[in-house]
Amino acid sequence: MAKRVRDAQLESRTARAKLAQRGKPYYKAIGVGLHVGYRKGKTGGVWVARLYKGEQDYLVQKVGVADDVRDADGAAILDFWQAQAAARAFAATVETPSTADVAPLTVADVVTAYVVTRDVRDSRRRGRAVRSDASRRLHRYVLGQGKRGAHVAVPAAPLAGVAMAALNDEHLSAWRAGLPPLKETTKQRLVNDLKAALHSQRRHLPAALIVNAALRSDVDVDDSADVARENQILADGQVVRLLVAARQVDAEEGWDGDLYRLVLVLNATGARFSQISRMRVRDAQLKEGRLMVPSSRKGKSKSGNIAVPVEPAVIEASRPVVVGRTGDAPLLERWQYRQIPGSIKWERNGRGPWQTSSDVAQAWKAIRERAEMPTVIMYSLRHSSIVRGIRANLPIRLVAALHDTSVAMIERHYGRWIVDGLEDMARDAIVPLMPAPPLGEGKVLRIGEW
Repeated sequence: MAKRVRDAQLESRTARAKLAQRGKPYYKAIGVGLHVGYRKGKTGGVWVARLYKGEQDYLVQKVGVADDVRDADGAAILDFWQAQAAARAFAATVETPSTADVAPLTVADVVTAYVVTRDVRDSRRRGRAVRSDASRRLHRYVLGQGKRGAHVAVPAAPLAGVAMAALNDEHLSAWRAGLPPLKETTKQRLVNDLKAALHSQRRHLPAALIVNAALRSDVDVDDSADVARENQILADGQVVRLLVAARQVDAEEGWDGDLYRLVLVLNATGARFSQISRMRVRDAQLKEGRLMVPSSRKGKSKSGNIAVPVEPAVIEASRPVVVGRTGDAPLLERWQYRQIPGSIKWERNGRGPWQTSSDVAQAWKAIRERAEMPTVIMYSLRHSSIVRGIRANLPIRLVAALHDTSVAMIERHYGRWIVDGLEDMARDAIVPLMPAPPLGEGKVLRIGEW
């Protein structure tokens, strides 16, 4: 890992608070032609990178928000050391004569820059500063993280200090082999994050290194995913129990119908939470009896909405949040709360859209306890919706389109139910052709008496 450069004026928020606000940043050199800078504002500062391009010309780029007000999370909010790594990662993306003497780009530099990008993207989507799932995974298993509350400090993995130009199969294989016991699907998400980070700076890797091959697992992830889904396919009666429980919990906990509508729409459409949370009032087409579900952000070149027919009860439950509201307003909202200053009490502070599935985590726990289904997950509503379509003998292509996925994914993860459905179709298509049994013992049937 590149050497950290110290600076008494910039290292701590206390020291930075004493700096005067001025028009240009406070810079510190961290390499030949490369500086990290701190630009102070009225309510906090930002980190910038400055790279010398030659002929007295510099390229300046913001790399993160300073941890002046909130603690650094290694993502959108950076401390002085993390800002140095982000500045080096930025410098690595720019072809200039001055970059020849900059400290070698390490895996940690690349992963840090990738985490910043992911956090900025997620924050923009949700309208507030958030830390992405990729940030949590990569800090815990690659970059390391300090002690946080009850969580002990985690040191950086040896892989973090390896220079990108020197990275090889052994480094990646050793990192994967050294991971603690994790569910294979969780491990695969982590690996995918690392691969994306490395590929973002592919030109700095050795030409002979094939990242995907070095990080490939010997375990068939698809098989483990199939087993997980099999345990979460709900019968119609179980779905009804969950919906009844959702309505009861909504009423008892004062959700004003918001919780029940959310669960109802998740079940009716079989969509992902991230899709449902982006629905607008105009997407509830009451007269047509359908909901227009936004396409997911998975994959490429996807746009538009998916028309999903729903039962009349879902339309009626949606009517109160549609009538009298503008088409651009979020369809599904909930009350936001804030703590009363100087008190342990909370009060309502306006309404806003659902942000992430964590917003409903505690309520879902109450729902499944009320329904006496303690292990059921919210995603089971999607699994069950897909299987209902298959069992109804809908074309697999239609099932895939309604659920914004591919035929290949349906066949891979729900193959068992496809086979069962095809068997039922084949059984219904049986034409009885067997001849009638003999009418009595010893009676010989002549041709024409069959």
